[in-house]
Amino acid sequence: MKKILIHLEADKQASVFDQITAYDAGVDHIIAYGGVAEEDVTNLVYGAMFTRGGEDLRHTAIFIGGSHVPTAERIMSKVQETFFGDVRVSVMFDANGSNTTAAALVHKIAGGRSLQGKKALVLAGTGPVGIRAAILLAGEGCEVYLSSRKLERAEEAAKYIETSYGIQVKPVHIGAREETRQMMQDHGINIAACCGAPGALLLDQDTWSSLPELEIIADINAVSPLGVAGMKVTDNGKERAGKLLYGAIAIGNLKMKVHRAAVRSLFVNNSTILDFSALYELTKTLGE
Repeated sequence: MKKILIHLEADKQASVFDQITAYDAGVDHIIAYGGVAEEDVTNLVYGAMFTRGGEDLRHTAIFIGGSHVPTAERIMSKVQETFFGDVRVSVMFDANGSNTTAAALVHKIAGGRSLQGKKALVLAGTGPVGIRAAILLAGEGCEVYLSSRKLERAEEAAKYIETSYGIQVKPVHIGAREETRQMMQDHGINIAACCGAPGALLLDQDTWSSLPELEIIADINAVSPLGVAGMKVTDNGKERAGKLLYGAIAIGNLKMKVHRAAVRSLFVNNSTILDFSALYELTKTLGE
């Protein structure tokens, strides 16, 4: 029986990137829908639920993507609301690549080492990757600070995390780059996770190289200028100035492995739900 992946997203065109990745993971056929509205979801999911029964349901799965994460989250909720009892299929949520990226980012930082009691700063942390990274770092035992150029945005993100996940992170305002040094020095930051937009420099080399308590730096930005000056995108635990650095390509390579492994795992049974926490657990099985 063929492995069929139903790809749903609100963007006008379903992501070519996600479809090629799914084929590379061994999917036989993808039924892709772009422009999906919430009211469309139920009938689309019924098509997945009622065409195959019993053990055969595991051969159908749903992938939810799209560039706008909040909209995709509503689609995800609608998908799950449509299931009942054992009549369901496995689902993967990775809108804008945020879940697989956050999972890979934090796995590189954790790297088999204990983070218990470490102080972590998520720079430019109010986007989907930053929020998920903050939650995962807190789950590893870190005291997490989440920054934004606008304090109210950091406060909103921190409130969302506490309300949705019962996890407390500390919102901080970091506007000009010179404020970064002061904040990291004052709070004794050990870990910096840079989650800024492409081409946005967040951490200059003079700052990170001079902070004695800083141990690990990771950056998801692969576009020049990088989020961390003096880092290379290929750094994969490279020691520079006494810090361990993880660049965007090293993180991205793991993200792709996670994505492919996640798609393959959808067809093991008909009840797998792959959100960012499940994807993070999956990274631990990949030997990276």
